[in-house]
Amino acid sequence: MILRNILKNRIISFALASVMVVTALTGCQRKEPSDPDAFKIFYVNNSETGIMAVDYEIQSSLSDTEAVIAELIEQLGRMSERRQYEAPLTGEVNLIGYSIADKLLTLNFDTRYLDIGRTVEVLDRAAIVRTFTQLDEIEYVSFQVEGAPLTDHYGNIIGNMSADTFIFNVGNEINTYEKVELKLFFANETGDKLVPVYRSVVYNSNISMERLAVEQIISGPNTDICYPTISKDSKINSVNVKDGVCYIDFDSAFLSEPYNVTAEVALYSLVNTVAEFSDVNKVAFSVNGESAFTFMDFSISGPYERNLDIIEGSN
Repeated sequence: MILRNILKNRIISFALASVMVVTALTGCQRKEPSDPDAFKIFYVNNSETGIMAVDYEIQSSLSDTEAVIAELIEQLGRMSERRQYEAPLTGEVNLIGYSIADKLLTLNFDTRYLDIGRTVEVLDRAAIVRTFTQLDEIEYVSFQVEGAPLTDHYGNIIGNMSADTFIFNVGNEINTYEKVELKLFFANETGDKLVPVYRSVVYNSNISMERLAVEQIISGPNTDICYPTISKDSKINSVNVKDGVCYIDFDSAFLSEPYNVTAEVALYSLVNTVAEFSDVNKVAFSVNGESAFTFMDFSISGPYERNLDIIEGSN
């Protein structure tokens, strides 16, 4: 067991308990951001309508994972002198501890975390996740309250979050965002039926809802009650809606199916999800512009309407 002493500053004190580090600390490396010379710390803007990025040079040795994480925690708890932004780890909330394993950073807060306003809490989470996932040693971040997984206001476990969980345009400041509740369909344990999952997503308002939903399916479920359907390596070339048909064009990675699901479950996880939107009646697929292709053992000949029979418990 490793005792981690989280640095205190004048605004926030972190009451650190003993936490188990279940992975060998081999050292952080910085992922290449759009500006290769700048790491960024993300904060909530003054109007609490979005997050903003501030260039930051990490002072600790990147080979010392513990020191890097502690330094970033300190920066995320430090307000700007001129109140240009709000730091996400300020106020009365105490970070009890953290652990890192298999590229997952788990942050454990005390119960006062639950008192944060809903919108600000989502923005705080977005800022924290986007800051830490710039490091190669951290791909996902999860939040706990007194050791229990953080849940949304519907009681659903929020689960592991990556930078893609928060669909923002990265710039000096994100001015517009919206929050939406999506109904997503993932596979059941046997891979032959779909399970509906509700997910709250904060996203930049210039992205289409259909594309947002497809991206969420690709990113996979964040609960253990269902399973992914589409390869996480899939890239979206385009998503367009015309006359009630949503046209989705993927790159060739879409044809790789690493999960133990039927072709119908994989396809209808997309169809049923996108067809939840009132302006979509059917979904048509293509790969690099080719609308005729074989997916697993299934010959594509869309467009496809939603399939309610494939939903678990529908019969």
